[in-house]
Amino acid sequence: MASQQTRKSSFMPKPKWLKAPLMSPDLGLKVKNLLKQQELHSVCQEAACPNCGECFNKGTATFLIMGQQCTRNCRFCNITNGRPGPLDPDEPLHLLQSVSIMNLNHVVITSVTRDDLPDGGAAHFARCIRLLKEELDPAPTVEVLIPDLQGDESALQVVLDANPEILNHNIETVPRLYDSVRPQAIYQRSLDVLKNAKAMRPDILTKSGIMLGLGETAEDVLAVLQDLRDHDCDLLTIGQYLAPTKDHHPVVEYVKPEQFDRYKEAALAMEFKGVASGPLVRSSYRADKLYQQAKEEQ
Repeated sequence: MASQQTRKSSFMPKPKWLKAPLMSPDLGLKVKNLLKQQELHSVCQEAACPNCGECFNKGTATFLIMGQQCTRNCRFCNITNGRPGPLDPDEPLHLLQSVSIMNLNHVVITSVTRDDLPDGGAAHFARCIRLLKEELDPAPTVEVLIPDLQGDESALQVVLDANPEILNHNIETVPRLYDSVRPQAIYQRSLDVLKNAKAMRPDILTKSGIMLGLGETAEDVLAVLQDLRDHDCDLLTIGQYLAPTKDHHPVVEYVKPEQFDRYKEAALAMEFKGVASGPLVRSSYRADKLYQQAKEEQ
C-alpha cells in the first residue's frame, strides 16, 4: 500500500512556489550556442535544473566536464548512465574560452562520476582550475563540485592543490535513503571527502547540498546537517527534489517554503558559514552570493 502511495506522489501537481522564472529566448540561445561551439556541456541542461531560466538570463552556467555519460546510476539524477569515452584533452581550453567570453567572476565546474578513471578525473579537474587561474586576469573564483573519487585521498589532494576557492561534494539525501536513491555511494565516504578536504586545505571552503522530498523526516535532515558540520562543512544548500521523469525516484513530498526557512535557521545555529535553503535552490544556485556571504563571515 505504501509503495502505491509513493508511486502516485510522482504525479502530484507542483505547488505555486515551484514555478521558476522563464528563460529569455535570445540570451538562453546565446549561452546554449556558446556551449555547443566550445564542445562543452552544462549540468543546468543535463540535469534538467529548474533554474535554467534565471541563470541563463544572467549569462551564467555550471559547466559539466568529462563527458555526458556517468558510470553511476543514481535514481534522482537525469544524467545518462553508460560507458564514458576518453577524456577530451582540449576541454580545459574550451572551458577557458567560454569563461572568458562570458566574463564570469565565479565559475562552477562539476562532472559526471568517472569511476572508470584511476583518479576519478581529479587531474582533469586540476587542469581546468589551473588554466583559469593562470590565463585570466583577474582570475575568477572557482568552485568545483566533485564526485566522491571513491574516497581516494591522493586524488582529492590533486584537486585541492589546484587551489579552487570552494570544494563542493553533495551528500544528496539522508543515510536511510541511500540504498534506494544513491545505491553506488556511501554516506560516510561522502562525509569523509569533506572532512579530508578541510584537513588538507583549511583555507579552502567546503560545501555540500541535500535534496528534500524523497521520504526523509525532519529528524533525518537535522541529523545530516549536524553530521556535515561535524565533518567541517562550511557552506550548505537545501532544495526540493523534482523527479526528472516517471522512471526516476518519485517525489514523496513537496516541502513548504516555511520548512526550508526552519532548516536554514537550524543550520545557521550550527554555525555554517553560509546557507541557501529554498524549494528552487540547487548546489550551484547563486553560488557567487553564497561564497561572498561566507567571505564576509570570515
